[in-house]
Amino acid sequence: MKNKYNEKVAEILINIESVKFSFDNPFTLTSGLKSPVYVDCRKIISFVNERQTIINYGIEYFKENNLDFDILAGGETAGIPYSAFFSQLLKKPMIYVRKQPKGFGQNQQIEGYFKEKQKTILIEDLATDGGSKIIFIEAIRKAQLKITDVFVIFYYDIFDFKKSSLSNYQVNLHSLCTWKDIIDIIKTKNLYSTKQITSLENFLYDPEKWRKDI
Repeated sequence: MKNKYNEKVAEILINIESVKFSFDNPFTLTSGLKSPVYVDCRKIISFVNERQTIINYGIEYFKENNLDFDILAGGETAGIPYSAFFSQLLKKPMIYVRKQPKGFGQNQQIEGYFKEKQKTILIEDLATDGGSKIIFIEAIRKAQLKITDVFVIFYYDIFDFKKSSLSNYQVNLHSLCTWKDIIDIIKTKNLYSTKQITSLENFLYDPEKWRKDI
């Protein structure tokens, strides 16, 4: 669903080169899938003004979409700084969730203080098909915390969410920007050739067919 931040955030990501394109040698995403584009949202943390703009957009998004939560959970590792930025401005507590228990001491998977049944929102930098969020959601629910919302800066939005593993966990996936918004900006600014943009659009609308054709 379009929101007023989509293209503004897309433009920021392109301007700070968080978005990388490789037409001849596709990237391999965290999910293991091939893609002609790679989005590195970790890079945002180094750009103070752009970072602040995106965080402010996120806070507006929370309010406009009535996202109600008691505590923010940052996913290891990219979600941790964003969770901290939001926590500071919203004056809400924060925890962070490891991909697996640390294996020593108290063998904790969640760091920070929380109470059972607190409503939690998972904060991450981006999502491809959303599958990588499952391990965090399972850890949060195992700790007797409630979670119905996941928020990311960038969501690829090229897969049928209803067919994804994440959809079985009954959570809502929220984002400020998607792949479609990136396409809109590069077309408007004529950043690439028509052939290259067509290849990107083919990937966007039918990634499985695109992968078979490369």
